[in-house]
Amino acid sequence: MDALCVKSRSRRKAVLVADMDSTIVTSETLDEIAMEAGIGEEVAAITQRSMTGEIDFAHALRERVALIKGLDLAALERAWRRIEFTPGAHEVVATMRANGATTALVSGGFTYFTGRVAAELGFDIHYANQLLDDGLHLTGRVAEPILDRDAKCAILHKVAVGRGVRLAATMAVGDGANDLAMLADAGMGIAFHAKPIVTAHASLRVFHADLRALLFVQGYSASTFRN
Repeated sequence: MDALCVKSRSRRKAVLVADMDSTIVTSETLDEIAMEAGIGEEVAAITQRSMTGEIDFAHALRERVALIKGLDLAALERAWRRIEFTPGAHEVVATMRANGATTALVSGGFTYFTGRVAAELGFDIHYANQLLDDGLHLTGRVAEPILDRDAKCAILHKVAVGRGVRLAATMAVGDGANDLAMLADAGMGIAFHAKPIVTAHASLRVFHADLRALLFVQGYSASTFRN
């Protein structure tokens, strides 16, 4: 059972900024791509160290992308077919948008996936890194600058300014070390089934419930959920 204690005043947020991998979707999309190259376990081990804060995110991303150099672009589609949405993802986005919130998907992953996830769930905007290719295969490089921890936090601020609200009116959710800065700055930062380094620093933590917890903590009743 999860128990999240928040002030009853101004619980409903005007902005949602959500991480994608292992938050809005159940897996790490780069690990899924690596499975297509036959190096899933090797890449997943680096991903784990990055998400727990053991190694620098940008360095780890470049290292993992280099390992999938030469993979055919059709592999991205095959990886996408295995992606599953975390229970409650549809309801969170639909309900908050129906109540006037701006929703942003912000990922250290790739635009190939955030674009599809955003379209499927109805996110207003999405931000991510761009995998580079030669038209047929991945080049083993990612476009610079890399969207990392600081960039995620900067986007939170940017979306709040664009919406014309203070950070107190924002909610951020994520699970990895690269989400820590945006969780700290958001008016309501939620660590969702997160890595230990994240739960150690976040004041709001969801260990058991699905993403609908983000609605309950804002005071929405289940009868008002959209999907």
